[in-house]
Amino acid sequence: MKITPRVKKILAAYESDNPGTKSNLARILMNGRLGGTGKLVILPVDQGFEHGPARSFAPNPPGYEPHYHWQLAVDAGLSAFAAPLGMIEDGADTFAGAVPTILKVNSANSLNGEKDAPVQAITAGVQDALRLGCSAIGYTIYPGSASAYDMMNDLRELTAEAKDAGLAVVVWSYPRGQYVSKEGETAFDIIAYGAHMAALMGAHIIKVKLPTDVLEPGEAKKVYEAQNIPRATLTQRVSHIVQSCFGGRRIVVFSGGAKKGEDALYEEAKAIRDGGGNGSIVGRNAFQRPLPEANNLLSKLIDIYKGKDE
Repeated sequence: MKITPRVKKILAAYESDNPGTKSNLARILMNGRLGGTGKLVILPVDQGFEHGPARSFAPNPPGYEPHYHWQLAVDAGLSAFAAPLGMIEDGADTFAGAVPTILKVNSANSLNGEKDAPVQAITAGVQDALRLGCSAIGYTIYPGSASAYDMMNDLRELTAEAKDAGLAVVVWSYPRGQYVSKEGETAFDIIAYGAHMAALMGAHIIKVKLPTDVLEPGEAKKVYEAQNIPRATLTQRVSHIVQSCFGGRRIVVFSGGAKKGEDALYEEAKAIRDGGGNGSIVGRNAFQRPLPEANNLLSKLIDIYKGKDE
């Protein structure tokens, strides 16, 4: 695997990391059809935990079977495959070395329904990731939750252990809970704040939702308005999220969200690309479609990140 100058530049920004961690980051950055470009398209399949099996897989029943998702990630030439422990275990031998994997080590579920203090249970660990040959662990924090500090404390311990073991760390930063309004969960300033917190916690790859042009009421809103921070277009908003992650020195990918029309996804990808984001992490919008449609959609997204709009 010959590392491209673009990937070398990205890796150089992680100045404290050991060769093992940088090698695992390089495996993700150099894999698949976007390998070497600095752009990523990742398949996450943790929705069964978050929403339940029928809500996740009934629209495309082959998705109940974990190998379906592994194969989709491989066939589509994706950068990585992210999933909870059981799904990674189910295909770890069959697909060993076929695609870099990210072990999601905490998860929530919709039966809990906690609104003020949402939190996730730790469902796997660094030793599981090493045993299964993963390149990284993934962890969700909920800035704005009454339980946010507990989640951050757990993340700190897992991050230190992962880095010592030579693994990369991917942080899902999803503001929600008692101290954030429903509209504020995707507000421009709140998404930027959540992304910045993930960078400060030591994340190598930061995953956030796409921001709206809304500003949550408060002191930050006054600054955003006084400084005229551009937010009229999605490209401008993405650019600011990237800027908030150490001036673009951290990898930032954006969630595909709930299933939507293909054209909307393509427009979002163009905005992410043009705003300097590193790519998309697309789950339901891929695996809830029949396999030929999913492959076509992912291929188109990859082409967009390569600069091919037609």
